[in-house]
Amino acid sequence: MQNNDKNAAVIRVMLAKIGLDGHDRGIKVVARALRDAGMDVVYTGLHRTPEEVVDAAIQEDVDILGISLLSGAHMHIFPKVLELLKDKEAEDMIVAGGGVIPDDDVKELYQMGVHKILLQDTPPQEIIDSFRQMVADRGAR
Repeated sequence: MQNNDKNAAVIRVMLAKIGLDGHDRGIKVVARALRDAGMDVVYTGLHRTPEEVVDAAIQEDVDILGISLLSGAHMHIFPKVLELLKDKEAEDMIVAGGGVIPDDDVKELYQMGVHKILLQDTPPQEIIDSFRQMVADRGAR
């Protein structure tokens, strides 16, 4: 049974592009879909550092930090983000990734602690449903 209570907490999401990847059409589509689904969405813009993104996510008190990568730097960026969250005692923040990521790397990212990887062809509704489910599974913070 789903909770359709209008007083239920709104899911807060930060979407980020870390590093030199300058392609942001997909993340803008995701941001709009999440917003249209009733989530509060902050998009950091292009060319951010892991430190900037983690600091902003903590300041904004987001439920989910979503990182979009098309540059191939995912095996360097995600460990850094997870390390920063741990250092700042914000490990309860859900970390999701999206973009172009090889299957073998997806498995390793899950083992590192990334909660969800949504590849470039994931339908927007699946992303929305995944985000809602991850927050429900985690419970209140």
